[in-house]
Amino acid sequence: MKPINDAHVARPGLAVVEIATSDDATAFALQHLLAAHCAIAPADRTTREPGEPGVRLRCFLDLHQK
Repeated sequence: MKPINDAHVARPGLAVVEIATSDDATAFALQHLLAAHCAIAPADRTTREPGEPGVRLRCFLDLHQK
């Protein structure tokens, strides 16, 4: 995954959440739960790291919007 830059967390209430889980369905279910509580920029796919188990998904949250 690309590094997190300053713009992603430039002010209080912004957050980057990286989900690591065993499968795509669980990662997207957790992203859906987060979206129920705050505004997010959702990910449309997971990534796999060669040699590492499971998948990762990164989404961006704004706690001030919803």
